[in-house]
Amino acid sequence: MEPGERKRLLSASSLEGDWREENKLKRGDSSASPKLDRYKMARQLTEKAIKDKKIFSIHGHYPVVRALLRRKGWVEKKLHFLPRISVSADGEGEGAAESKRPESKESQEAAFEETDDIHDVMSRLVRNEVPYFLWTIKRDSIDYHSLSGDQMLNHFGRTASLRVPGCRSLCPRVTLSVSPDDFRRTAASSILKWVVSHQHCPKSHAQSRPKEAQDSDPGSQKGVCSGCQRGLKTQVYIRGPSVHAPRPGAASLLRSPSTALRPSVLSAFCSGKAFISNPRNHFSQCQALLNRISSASPQTEIDGLRNIWIVKPAAKSRGRDIVCMNRVEEILELVASDNLLAKDKWVVQKYIETPLLIYDTKFDIRQWFLVTDWNPLTIWFYKESYLRFSTRRFSLDDLDGAIHLCNNSIQKHLKIDKGRSPLLPYHNMWTSARFQEYLQKRGRGSVWGSVIYPAMKQAIANTMKVAQDHVEPRKSSFELYGADFILGHDFKPWLIEINSSPTMHASTPVTAQLCAQVQEDTIKVVLDRKGDRSCDVGTSSCSVCCGPAAGLRV
Repeated sequence: MEPGERKRLLSASSLEGDWREENKLKRGDSSASPKLDRYKMARQLTEKAIKDKKIFSIHGHYPVVRALLRRKGWVEKKLHFLPRISVSADGEGEGAAESKRPESKESQEAAFEETDDIHDVMSRLVRNEVPYFLWTIKRDSIDYHSLSGDQMLNHFGRTASLRVPGCRSLCPRVTLSVSPDDFRRTAASSILKWVVSHQHCPKSHAQSRPKEAQDSDPGSQKGVCSGCQRGLKTQVYIRGPSVHAPRPGAASLLRSPSTALRPSVLSAFCSGKAFISNPRNHFSQCQALLNRISSASPQTEIDGLRNIWIVKPAAKSRGRDIVCMNRVEEILELVASDNLLAKDKWVVQKYIETPLLIYDTKFDIRQWFLVTDWNPLTIWFYKESYLRFSTRRFSLDDLDGAIHLCNNSIQKHLKIDKGRSPLLPYHNMWTSARFQEYLQKRGRGSVWGSVIYPAMKQAIANTMKVAQDHVEPRKSSFELYGADFILGHDFKPWLIEINSSPTMHASTPVTAQLCAQVQEDTIKVVLDRKGDRSCDVGTSSCSVCCGPAAGLRV
């Protein structure tokens, strides 16, 4: 072999080795050959990232997102956050605890010698660069309006206007403006339901059981009616607007709630201390009224017999300080408490008293979706979701949060009740795939694809359409949401809450798998698809586009 040819082959071999070492460094592999000038390689990779505008910043605990971006050649600019940092392309981020003075090459090399992590060195090299991808846990941590058009942010502006049907916002300092009419109306419906539910209840009281006590499993045992279970003591007659009139019928319940439905009477009835005399005499009238109410308010079916409401602080998450109540005076007293700031608000929402149960235990469904544009409205709806179970069996006789709040942040601190079915997981979670297996074994395998999943998708699309005109439709933003659903006995999902910046912690084997998958698919949609519309966007997501005049399109 000629010396020239040998030199050329050796040079090619060296370049191939350098290429392999570069790939190792991109993966964070510290086993790279010491013969390679690792600092020089770090500079080369950083310079390429700067040229390609692949600088990112993360605020919050998102190791999966950080690892994904690094594998794609992005370099992290670490930000030390103070309130409302500006990270515009016009200059360095205001408020960052970093000096703008460039480091000398000697100091950079010295910093490299102090660490084995090449990513730390690369972060120092971009300390004065502009980040073009920002992922933050809180929308307010970034000055939203200071960003340039090519800086991507995982939040939109003014999305606080998202509202879920069945909610009321209460200002604690203006309680006199809060009318109890909503409470009275649902209480009136509860009384009508009570009358109708007793139509077929014989003296033996062994043929009916209230829906809220029934399990979804076939062969559920029958119990006694709610009126007999509660040991009622006092009679409440259905009266009309005039207190002097005899009992004209149940129609007056809704016509005159302010006179016929006094809070003390409603509370007595809903707490089981009162009942209606001869309910069968009013069955036809009450049934007709319920039919009219249900046609105007689809949520009537899930309201139950106890008139329970759930009260949530609007500015808190993870189930903190949420309580269930069935007395309107206690609700008003809570939201008017002196330990709250005047700017604080509460959200009061009608509690779903008749949820679908699994092994006598309540659960909800966490469903992710991603909004990448508001005009036209573009939603990416994830095919995988998960169920969260309570640690105690369901009962409306006890309003303890351990029974009624399925948030993992609450349930993970509680011991599983001895009476709960051992067929439920110790970590209180199922994947949606596991739930479908459960349904399949009970002969309802098709209900997920034909009822639950399509209805969840439709509920999300409708909610986003309502908020569409109130959100700042920034083209370089996107937002990942977590929606919570409760299923009714007919398997119809009811949207109860939408969370921005949903938790992505690997708290259980279920979330360890699904949360990582969702974050990976999100990066594929918002970054990879930006350069290649036909790229792989993951197996767990599909797009739903809702144009101005278009319906749902999957």
